[in-house]
Amino acid sequence: MGWYHAMSWYGGLTPGFSFAGVRDSVGISLMARMNVRQMWAAKLAGRPMPAAVQLPPVAVDAISGRRSRLTAQITLPVRRPFTGTVLGIDPSLRGTGLALIEFRAGRPPVLLRCTTIRVAPKHSMAAALGEIHRGVTSFLESVDVRHVALEQTIYVQNVQTAQILGAARGAAIAAAALKDRPVFEYPPLRVKQAVVGAGRASKEQVARTVMALLGHGRVLAVDEADAAGVALCHAFTWQEY
Repeated sequence: MGWYHAMSWYGGLTPGFSFAGVRDSVGISLMARMNVRQMWAAKLAGRPMPAAVQLPPVAVDAISGRRSRLTAQITLPVRRPFTGTVLGIDPSLRGTGLALIEFRAGRPPVLLRCTTIRVAPKHSMAAALGEIHRGVTSFLESVDVRHVALEQTIYVQNVQTAQILGAARGAAIAAAALKDRPVFEYPPLRVKQAVVGAGRASKEQVARTVMALLGHGRVLAVDEADAAGVALCHAFTWQEY
């Protein structure tokens, strides 16, 4: 329900109602805007975000000047932080990155395990796809994985590259499907916005931010950092009420 309709319903305002000149005098209370770092802190600490929106106690009709008192308050549902284990996957035929991250309320995310499934060029495409499937299955069997997250393919150089990448993605997704794990996909822009706060961030910026969020001591390989990034994106943007 929009503000105008909500106010008309509660206060019986006429169709000529206007917000002009009302904002400073009626005391509209809205949820404060939070920057990315503040949202990280709230998510990692498991704190609920304030979501109450209170309608102004007094509204003024711009045409008649009649003042209407409103006592109703709309309370939006509070988004609960994601809890559970996410397997992030950065699929590639010769170097698929995997990152298993655990999320618990009140503490930072924990990187349980990560690896890069490397397949030498001398091996056939079929052999590489089999290695990807086995690697993903091994991670899914190691702990109770709640969700699987992958990065969407937005741009590829040519048709052959698209076919190869699609096959690698298919091997990973099939492994998750056979284990009855929900699979979620996110575009690269959204991953960067959720993790770094900037959609044009470089791979190096993403890797540094991922390691900072996870408190990881050693430098992650590029594919593993990308896999961890998409897992963090899933947990940070997951809508659950």
